[in-house]
Amino acid sequence: MELPQNVQHQLAQFQQVQQQAQAISMQKQSVDLQLKETKKAVEELNKVEENADVYKTAGTLLIKVKKEDMTKELEDKIETLELREKTVQRQEERIMKRLQEMQSSIQEAMKGTGIQ
Repeated sequence: MELPQNVQHQLAQFQQVQQQAQAISMQKQSVDLQLKETKKAVEELNKVEENADVYKTAGTLLIKVKKEDMTKELEDKIETLELREKTVQRQEERIMKRLQEMQSSIQEAMKGTGIQ
C-alpha cells in the first residue's frame, strides 16, 4: 500500500528536521568540549607562578604572553562559549519539541490512512 502524498511530504520534512537535530547535537558536543578544554587551561594557568613564561599558539607559532593577559583571554572565551552553549541548548530543545510534534502528526495521518 502506497502512502498518501501528504504523509510522504511529512515524512520527508521529519527526516530533514532529524538531520538538523543531529547537526545541533554535534554543535553542542563541540561547544561542550571547547568549554571543558578552556576551563582546564585556566585551571592549569592558575597553578603557574605569576612570573612564569606563558605561551599561546598562533597558527604554527608559539608566542610569549603575559599570564594575566592569557587568563583574561581564556576567561572571555569561557564567557562566550557559555553563551553559545545556552543558545545551542535552546535550539536543541526547540527542535526536539518540533520532532515530537511532527511525529504525532505523522502518526495521526497514518491512522487516517489505515496504516500503522
